[in-house]
Amino acid sequence: MGIFKDIMGKIFHANPAANARNLQNPPPAPAASAAPAATPNAPVDVAAVLSGMASKRGEKLNWRTSIVDLMKLLDLDSSLSARKQLAKELGYSGSTDDSASMNIWLQAQVMKKLAENGGKVPADLLH
Repeated sequence: MGIFKDIMGKIFHANPAANARNLQNPPPAPAASAAPAATPNAPVDVAAVLSGMASKRGEKLNWRTSIVDLMKLLDLDSSLSARKQLAKELGYSGSTDDSASMNIWLQAQVMKKLAENGGKVPADLLH
């Protein structure tokens, strides 16, 4: 499993109400048509989930602007090698030796990808 899938799993499965809804109303089996299936569940409010997680932490983590803090909040490896792996997964084309630029790109790309995969992400986090 990739790092981005781990990020999605931690955020999307942190919402107990959504999990209960999914257990009560599982998604229908895929149809034989090529049309994409609509998801009956409301999007996961990414900012609310992360803010809730952050409020329970003893340390202040700036997950809104720091990929390192976001990964720490989710109890994921935030080392440079893990971030380089995430950058590779998400198609980063810049130099991974420039960690500051890579981190800025990663933070924006993770929020964009969360939105593309069913997350409700505030506009100010989608650079």
